Amino acid sequence: LLSPQDELARSKTIVLNCMALSSPQAVFPAVAQQLGLPAAAGRDGVRSLEKQLTAAQGPMVLLVLDELDQLETKGQDVLYTLFEWPRLPGSRLVLVGLANALDLTERGLARLAARPHGGPQILHFPPYTREQLIAILQERLGQVAGDPVLDGAALQFCARKVSAVSGDARKALDVCR
Repeated sequence: LLSPQDELARSKTIVLNCMALSSPQAVFPAVAQQLGLPAAAGRDGVRSLEKQLTAAQGPMVLLVLDELDQLETKGQDVLYTLFEWPRLPGSRLVLVGLANALDLTERGLARLAARPHGGPQILHFPPYTREQLIAILQERLGQVAGDPVLDGAALQFCARKVSAVSGDARKALDVCR
């Protein structure tokens, strides 16, 4: 057995933004590439990844998928496969999915809850408040060299409106553009 420090040193963290993928199925070759595996397509690619993720000598893998809801398909095969991987015998994968759709697992992945160990652990993060959006906007816009990009009153107005509708920092940044 490895010590926790050795185990951590051997771990691999993969962060993918699913909006940047050409299709939901493209997540598999992208993960394979990050693990240094050939990017085989289709079932062979998925099997190769499963073999790597359950190998006793393989690294622990933390897979972070941002914009996970972009991987939705008609039969949800891609998402079911991804959520199945941490439950495989000997799996060395921890899956973290980030999505704006609060009901993604209940609405689109109902079969997950019926599994013996239940569905995934859900953590809901509240939308950003007006004050938090102001801080985010000031920090981001402060990175632009030169004179202030936006008047303080305009920044306050933007943060107030966006926090009332969604609390989404990306939307606030889009408004500022």
